[in-house]
Amino acid sequence: MTAASLTVVAALLGVLAPLRGIAILPIAGILTGGAMTATSLAGWRFNDDLRARRREVEAALPLALLPRDAVLLVCRPAAGHAVIPALDQTRTVCLVTLPGAFVGLLLGGASPLTAGITQLFVLVGLLAVEAAAIVLTVELIARGRLRPRSS
Repeated sequence: MTAASLTVVAALLGVLAPLRGIAILPIAGILTGGAMTATSLAGWRFNDDLRARRREVEAALPLALLPRDAVLLVCRPAAGHAVIPALDQTRTVCLVTLPGAFVGLLLGGASPLTAGITQLFVLVGLLAVEAAAIVLTVELIARGRLRPRSS
């Protein structure tokens, strides 16, 4: 989560916002929250799929697939399912909801154009952070670096 968030925050702040705490904290908070959601969704889906389709993974191993590749073969769709909430949120912006960054900038005295551009950058950054967090989570689980808690 941290790697994905920090990379996109640095890129956005280099392009968009002044390097002040008042600009950094809200953007970093939004992006980190999105990364947390995407990571937990990807992990849950991946582990659920892995438990449900364990025999398929075991069947792929004798066919000369590496353990990582066998797990990814079965569980890769979990990554696609984990990004659905972010895509839904992006699709409904300004149609159904008024996003926080946009409203906050308007209330702070920014022009509607500036507020809209900032919100667009935040949404694109959020999608980038969530995609990176999902890819990293799925890869770490497939390599056995992250393991589910024993219940």
